[in-house]
Parts: sequence; C-alpha cells; structure tokens
Amino acid sequence: MAVAMNEVGKALQDHEPATLEPLLREVLGRRLRELRLARGERLIETAARAGISPQYLSEVERGLKEPSSEMIAAITGALRITLVDLTLAVVAELQGETTLAGVTSFAPPGPDFTLYAVAA
Repeated sequence: MAVAMNEVGKALQDHEPATLEPLLREVLGRRLRELRLARGERLIETAARAGISPQYLSEVERGLKEPSSEMIAAITGALRITLVDLTLAVVAELQGETTLAGVTSFAPPGPDFTLYAVAA
C-alpha cells in the first residue's frame, strides 16, 4: 500500500500546476456571479430571494464555500435558471469556453419550475 501511495504522490508532484483543473466550487461560483450580474442584480437581491445571507452568496461566488445541493437549488431558483442551465455553463467553462453556454434566456422556466429557498 505504501508503494501505491508513493506512486500517487509522485504522479501528483510531476503534474504541472497549469494542467490542474480548477476546483468545481470556483467555477460554480464564477458562473453564478456572471449569471447574477447578467441579470443586473445585487448580491442582496438574489440572496434575499434564495433565503440566504448576502455574505454567504458572496463566499459561494468567490469559490470560498462549497454549497450543498439545496443551496445551489435555492440560488439557481433565485436567478430563475435551472440546474441544467447552470451545469451546462459550468461544463462549458471546464471545457474552455468563455460564454454563458446553455443559458439562452433569463426568463423563468416552464410551469413545472419550482423556486427553492432555504429557510433562514
């Protein structure tokens, strides 16, 4: 087992920093901020609709917090986008695209859409 761990450690050391992928929470936060700003909203407005504090939303957007799936659902609901749209935007960034791929409209989704909010 020690040999396998040493091989893993060596493989990680041999990796160039430029080839390491960004953390998911950083990409997620960056995309959430871009989507919020594209809607022309302030932190306080989006956070209030999501039922979270502006400070927490700021930390999520800066990639400092790793939100739970419930928190992500609350934030995407407050931004009136679907989890699919957010996921497509995150995937696009991870693939090297710089546009808000997959997000074609900021209008509320169809009639089955449910806005989630976290109880304060």
